[in-house]
Amino acid sequence: MKRGLRIVVAVTLTLLIGAAALTYPALSRLSELTHANWQYPWALLGALLIPLVFWRGVFGEDRRIPRLRLGTLLPLTTGPAGVRVWLRDAPGIARAFGLLLCIAAIARPLNTLRSVTSEEEGIDIVVALDLSGSMRAIIDNLPDDLQGFVERKAPGIRPTRIDAAKAVLRDFISRRKSDRIGVVVFGSNAYVVSPPTLDYHLLDALVSKMDINLIDPNGTAIGDAVGTAAARLRRSTAKSKAVILLTDGDNRGGMIAPEYSAELVNKVGAKLYSIQIGQGEEAQVQDGFDFFGQPRYHQAHYPVNPRLLKELASKTGGQMYVATDARSLQASFHDVLDKLEKTKLSASTAHFEELYRFLLLPGVLLLALDAVLRALVLRRFP
Repeated sequence: MKRGLRIVVAVTLTLLIGAAALTYPALSRLSELTHANWQYPWALLGALLIPLVFWRGVFGEDRRIPRLRLGTLLPLTTGPAGVRVWLRDAPGIARAFGLLLCIAAIARPLNTLRSVTSEEEGIDIVVALDLSGSMRAIIDNLPDDLQGFVERKAPGIRPTRIDAAKAVLRDFISRRKSDRIGVVVFGSNAYVVSPPTLDYHLLDALVSKMDINLIDPNGTAIGDAVGTAAARLRRSTAKSKAVILLTDGDNRGGMIAPEYSAELVNKVGAKLYSIQIGQGEEAQVQDGFDFFGQPRYHQAHYPVNPRLLKELASKTGGQMYVATDARSLQASFHDVLDKLEKTKLSASTAHFEELYRFLLLPGVLLLALDAVLRALVLRRFP
């Protein structure tokens, strides 16, 4: 009877301490915690262990204490009984409640704050990136600020046109704040990697994983690429819309004629800016490794059609650029941006608040209380 009363007192005391620790989160975040989005709900299964921790810290504690058999305990009933007798179960109860709060913190509750709508200026852009086999050719003069966007290669291996194109595009994306950017890749066919979006993190991840072997590289379907890019802009309400065609070859294959794709760009009210990599001269291409493990290169000829690219750009009111190296390729991208008039857009962004700290702090305090009580107040000997 007395033991049960002591447990009730200890539970009440622990609850009061836990309530004091939870006063601030309860007053400021109670509604958020009750409607939180739990990122790792499976972690809450750890709460099933709390009854075991409670039993071991309260009733199981007595079973682990050494005992001495006596003939009678009648003389001890009149002995002094201090406050520590009533607190003997408090450490085990504090441990159980503390672990419960820590387990809830591990489940990572998130509060989705109200979305914030802001008026920003932006452009809708779709980049059509050539992934044909000719993009394996070597390119020179890669700027230092683009080195961080190029995957590390073995010593002696030089960056290729596709490496420079991806680095320039990723750098271009990283500098944007309110421009919606989409990406189309093409070889023998054209494919949409992403429609125009403000999710730059996702877009950067998608571009970083692009490779020559991602699609069939045996072709350069310029007409399909431009037509697909124009289709991604047909619902755009931006004042400035642009298709940036990045290629190093002539039109080969595809279902849409390049001239007709330029008409599609006009129909959606966009401009086409074509960027030609190289001038059709002989280019170096890696051809395996030699006997000593060094990269081996050979000369290859990849014809270009500057007349076609200039014609496509002029039909839509755009402009053609020739990038002989990585630095001029980067400059071409930014020059396109300077020629476009920005449009006011409404951008809505949702913010998230981590709520785990409001559970972790009182949980750690209760575990610390358990340790302090056992070490200082309820220290036992034998």
